[in-house]
Amino acid sequence: MTHTSIEPTVTFLRERFTRAPHAILVLGSGLGGLADEIEDAVRVPFDDIPGFPRRTQALAGHAGQLVAGRMEGVEVVAMQGRFHLYEGWKPSDVALPVRALASLGARSMLLTNAAGGIRPGFVPGDLMLIADHLNLMFQNPLIGETFPGETRFPDMSDPYDAGFRRAAEEVARELKIPVTQGVYAGLLGPTYETPAEVRMLGRLGADAVGMSTVPEVIVARAIGVKCLGISCITNLAAGLSGQALSHDEVMEVGAQVRERLVALVRGVLPRIAPLNLASEAAS
Repeated sequence: MTHTSIEPTVTFLRERFTRAPHAILVLGSGLGGLADEIEDAVRVPFDDIPGFPRRTQALAGHAGQLVAGRMEGVEVVAMQGRFHLYEGWKPSDVALPVRALASLGARSMLLTNAAGGIRPGFVPGDLMLIADHLNLMFQNPLIGETFPGETRFPDMSDPYDAGFRRAAEEVARELKIPVTQGVYAGLLGPTYETPAEVRMLGRLGADAVGMSTVPEVIVARAIGVKCLGISCITNLAAGLSGQALSHDEVMEVGAQVRERLVALVRGVLPRIAPLNLASEAAS
């Protein structure tokens, strides 16, 4: 993929979305219902967007469309569903939506994902603010040509913005929503991890594990888009509960936490968009 190859994507989206987005929402498995909260919504299926990967099969919990509009006064574009490396896409394919939406003007990104809990004490339904990640997918969307506006060697010392996390913790306290912070391990999938792999991840410092998020955050940081990540702990990782893992369980718990997650996102969005704009003005 070259920088010219995303130009038709950007042109198409600029024509469909009449207002420039301030923030990108990336919604994970079972969490796409957040997009239903967007006002004055314009919906565009992924398959209608030039340059977007063409999905050969639908994944439960991923509607596969962009939803643009307002949430709490903030102009947003939500990815109701996302692309995964385990579907066979290249890292640059997975990163394409972030590159395109950043080109429209977005400078903040809020990502949600479904994750398996590794840290002792986690229970399904817990919410974890991602403080850092382990890229155990061993792939990187920045390999190859450097796109205009992207850093060749981006600093990843603060991939999930500390100010955004403080804002999210403040909102959570105000709303009495329990949250914690932790490290997310991104693995390739599509298999769930073995008990031995889960023990290894715990020793490496991971608190939760999933199959997404990391590629999008890497390219966002190269562009200068600040990120807030929220993991919904939908199940305990293999070997910790004595139960077999299933995608149905992921979907069920995602539905159960919807109300809390919507409240948290609604509360934090107006705080992270001005924070990002203010930092740009100061620079």
